Amino acid sequence: MKANYGYKDGSGEFYITVDTDKCDGCGACVPVCPSAVFEVRENEFDPLADDEMAAVTEDQRKKLAFSCSQCKSKGYQTLPCITACGEKNAITHSW
Repeated sequence: MKANYGYKDGSGEFYITVDTDKCDGCGACVPVCPSAVFEVRENEFDPLADDEMAAVTEDQRKKLAFSCSQCKSKGYQTLPCITACGEKNAITHSW
């Protein structure tokens, strides 16, 4: 399942998607994010699963355009959270 965290407003769509089928809850995305956007918590989308997943923190969900702007403005070819996720490709950004 793909969990979308974020919002849409007059200036665009700002979502981070975590593919819960690919995310193993390793937490590699948490320390590399300078805005502390991510956390690791129980997989809320599969109640039968006994695992964890990365998710966007509740306080960051409505301000992703601003929180992620420092990485996006630095011109990274690949954002640090996506790089940290590696070959799993569990994290994507909509903008």
